[in-house]
Amino acid sequence: MNVVQAVVLGVVEGLTEFLPVSSTGHLLISEHLMGLSGKEDKDSLIGFTAVIQTGAIFAAVLYFFREILSVVGDFSTGLVSAGKRQTDGFRYALAVGIGSLPIIAVGFAAKDAIKSIDQHLVAVAIGLIAFSAVFVVAEKRATQARGKDDMVPLDGLVVGLAQCIALVPGVSRSGASISAGLLRGLDRVAATRFSFLIGIPALLGAGVLGLGDASKNTVGTTNTAIATVVSFVVGYASIAFLLRFVASHKISAFVPYRLLVGVGVLIGVAVS
Repeated sequence: MNVVQAVVLGVVEGLTEFLPVSSTGHLLISEHLMGLSGKEDKDSLIGFTAVIQTGAIFAAVLYFFREILSVVGDFSTGLVSAGKRQTDGFRYALAVGIGSLPIIAVGFAAKDAIKSIDQHLVAVAIGLIAFSAVFVVAEKRATQARGKDDMVPLDGLVVGLAQCIALVPGVSRSGASISAGLLRGLDRVAATRFSFLIGIPALLGAGVLGLGDASKNTVGTTNTAIATVVSFVVGYASIAFLLRFVASHKISAFVPYRLLVGVGVLIGVAVS
């Protein structure tokens, strides 16, 4: 892998980790297009991806740092104060906690199966195409009648379970969780912010699972460091962009792109 390829993969990771287009799928597609998907590269690329993903994790933590502190504070005080447990802040913090758990549990239990599926371009294409229908349905049924202060623990459970669907390549973690939030009646901004917050523990959990793979990374310290920094910078910008975008646009706006990529991958596999 050269420096240009490292930068490209860093951009892809940072950009697609938060946009509803599937980071796993786009990394795999990018690796194939750059000729980095041979058997001898497989373990090293898995390790490389595990490392550069930390850039996106830190971007999310930094962007939502104050909100994370607020959630932790509301939850902590609620544990020792009956009055605090009746506040919107505690209910929201509880929803975040509950919403974070399902994907971590499922991810640990099915990590080997997930890693195997993640290597198949056809699975990525099917995920991109099939789950796009959910975006459309979620937007059509969305009432957007509820905001952050109206959230309850059940919202966290439903959105957290939906996030588990993103373990299927091509689905998109943010796409699945935002769609679930919309179906629960949340407005887009509230659903998106909540998706990012419960995604941080998911990303951290994926990072822990990837520690063993990180040792297999033979890309080189310089290229890995460059890609990680790029992933951080682009990831931060991607979060800011999506939060502004959903304030006035539907998430189904990403459907044409998802379909184009999915069909393109199927055609590419068929003719190769």
